[in-house]
Amino acid sequence: MDRRRFLKIAGVGASGILLPVYGTPVTAAQLTNEGMDARSKKALADVVLNTARKAGASYTDVRIGRYLNQFVITRETRVENIVNTESFGAGIRVIADGTWGFAATNDLTPDGIAKAARQAVAVARANAKYQKEPVQLAPVKGVGEVSWQTPIEKNAFEVPISEKVDFLMEVNNAAMVAGADFINSTLYLVNEQKYFASSDGSYIDQDVHRLWAPMTVTAVDKKSGTFKTRNGFSDPVGRGYEYLDGREADKIHGQTVLYRNSYDMIEDARLAAQQARAKHGAKSIKPGQYDLVLDPSHLMLTIHESVGHPLELDRVLGYEANYAGTSFATLDKWRSGKFQYGSDKVNIFADKTQPGSLGAVGYDDEGVKTKRWDLIKNGILVNYQAIRDQVHMLDQKESHGCCYADSWSSVQFQRMPNVSLAPGEKKYSPKDMIRDVEKGIYIIGRGSYSIDQQRYNFQFGGQLFYEIKNGEIVGQVEDVAYQSNTQEFWNACSAICDSSDYRLGGTFFDGKGQPSQVSAVSHGCSTARFDKVNVINTKRRIS
Repeated sequence: MDRRRFLKIAGVGASGILLPVYGTPVTAAQLTNEGMDARSKKALADVVLNTARKAGASYTDVRIGRYLNQFVITRETRVENIVNTESFGAGIRVIADGTWGFAATNDLTPDGIAKAARQAVAVARANAKYQKEPVQLAPVKGVGEVSWQTPIEKNAFEVPISEKVDFLMEVNNAAMVAGADFINSTLYLVNEQKYFASSDGSYIDQDVHRLWAPMTVTAVDKKSGTFKTRNGFSDPVGRGYEYLDGREADKIHGQTVLYRNSYDMIEDARLAAQQARAKHGAKSIKPGQYDLVLDPSHLMLTIHESVGHPLELDRVLGYEANYAGTSFATLDKWRSGKFQYGSDKVNIFADKTQPGSLGAVGYDDEGVKTKRWDLIKNGILVNYQAIRDQVHMLDQKESHGCCYADSWSSVQFQRMPNVSLAPGEKKYSPKDMIRDVEKGIYIIGRGSYSIDQQRYNFQFGGQLFYEIKNGEIVGQVEDVAYQSNTQEFWNACSAICDSSDYRLGGTFFDGKGQPSQVSAVSHGCSTARFDKVNVINTKRRIS
């Protein structure tokens, strides 16, 4: 099956999700095979390191990767598709004559991988003719032989397909009984088995698991011929199948919208049907300035687009513009030490160690141990996201550990780590925040959005909107979107709930690069308030 045909059959349809999954179709049982052991991988890695050194490389790393994917797609009472794929091979990166070279192969024999190593060196030497300055790598001390695994309780790949289908059928039935006209639901599972070795002396074996359970529920008003939808409130997570056991859900104003350590998809489907139906009777918002109370399920996307992307160093420097443009947050703003990105309430950090997050790994794809660092401190821009060959541009000597490739066949480069808004320090709940709002809108869930090529001027929608008057929610509203610019918006942040409200959202498919790659990234925050933000009515009137 070629990539084009696979992508065609892998579209989830009404949910608008197109899953860029790569690999050869396999059986579900093959996904649980152990694969190549660490000793065999080390032997192949040593072939690469020795071959590249003899060919003239001053630095070499190799990633031997086995990438497994499974998704189960359903709609109402039927299964639309079940896909299992496996991709296995090695990517080799070298520096020769001061320049990067890369080659990849799925011929994982000593001869096949040695040939690819020599090819990578040849590519580097060809590139060196056009290199103006030699690559400057921040030093990394080799860690020897180590391993890391996503802490999971239940491997989702080991759960029988029949059990997953039965579960999704129960989800769909709950929505239909509650008043939905249509529903599609999906389970999407990822396992990255990645072995990294480098001439620095590292041999790192990692087993990374991710899970996502999206759904879209639709309610039709037959009188008007219109329809309303509500997407599920599951978060894509770096966890196992235990995430779907629904053990912990809190209710806010009678709405089950807060899921922390697990997700009740059946209950959410039932509620989604009711809320999609209720949208037909919700009044249309009156445009104007409102105080916005933004739930983490919504705010995560605003963080991603207005903070995560503009603080990627390659965008700042103009080296990268694909998918998400460049950045307004230029080096002169950072060097001043005074650029007020947000209010003094705003503390935003990067962290690839957060448990349960999509970006959590022990080491990045350059063998750098992952960590947490500040991006915005008390509203001031203090740092960016950078990897080994970039940090010298910031006069820093240590990589931030945020290098990633979406496949063994892709070259690794700087990718967004988990980027999160720190919670407030004082005890403060969403209910407390709503009581302090005189005229506002409470927004839940991510919707459509638009942001310019400098990651500055933007517009965001959501899934659910509730009008706030004099400290109380007075009803559901529709046709809401807010407009602002990045600096104005974050400087309007006046309050953030405490850590008891902190939740992780995220995306499986953050696009970047050319050729394009995707990465999985989480964004954590507590409910936050933004004062006097411009709200527009998105309803189109047809005369």
